[in-house]
Amino acid sequence: MAQPYLTPEGVTEHEIEIKRSRFICALAPVRSEEEARAFVAARKGLYADATHNCSAYAVGGELGARRADDDGEPGGTAGTPMLETLLRRGMGDVVAVVTRYFGGVKLGAGGLVRAYGSAVGKTLDLAPLAEMVPARVMTVTVDHVRAGRLENDLRASPYEVRQVGYGAEVSFQVAVRERDLAAFPDWVATLTSGGAEVERGEEIHLRA
Repeated sequence: MAQPYLTPEGVTEHEIEIKRSRFICALAPVRSEEEARAFVAARKGLYADATHNCSAYAVGGELGARRADDDGEPGGTAGTPMLETLLRRGMGDVVAVVTRYFGGVKLGAGGLVRAYGSAVGKTLDLAPLAEMVPARVMTVTVDHVRAGRLENDLRASPYEVRQVGYGAEVSFQVAVRERDLAAFPDWVATLTSGGAEVERGEEIHLRA
């Protein structure tokens, strides 16, 4: 069963200093690996003169994509602790970039792990977060006579209408939170006098 996770509401940036090295962390919500890579590229462009621009992202829930990049720091000392911090804090659909300006004092492998993990952790402490809960896309198919009323009631409900298709019948793609899945078919049946078909589709996540 899919699990809830947290995602940032927007971009949050925070800077810490450790032994004269500056660590500037930026967190952002992303919906795909392409968005995550684009955000990393933008930060690298913004801080092209930095010593390192290390990154990590987690897209989707527990089975989603995971990537970490040390960007020239010793292997496993930057991107990995960043990613571990994100996952330990229950994050998903998130990208983190930590920009480092070297201050002249080497931190050692352990010091780097703590610094990069701390940069992400302290930024998470400041970031407004939204909870994403498991849901499923349901397809509701109904005749044209009942479709108008059903669409009005769907749009006034907690359910999210994602797509409407018109053909011989009308089909609605509706996102339904897991907690409402058991009741949803009966709700549709009551509105349509049993005249609709309801089919389960892909698993997704929605805001709580």
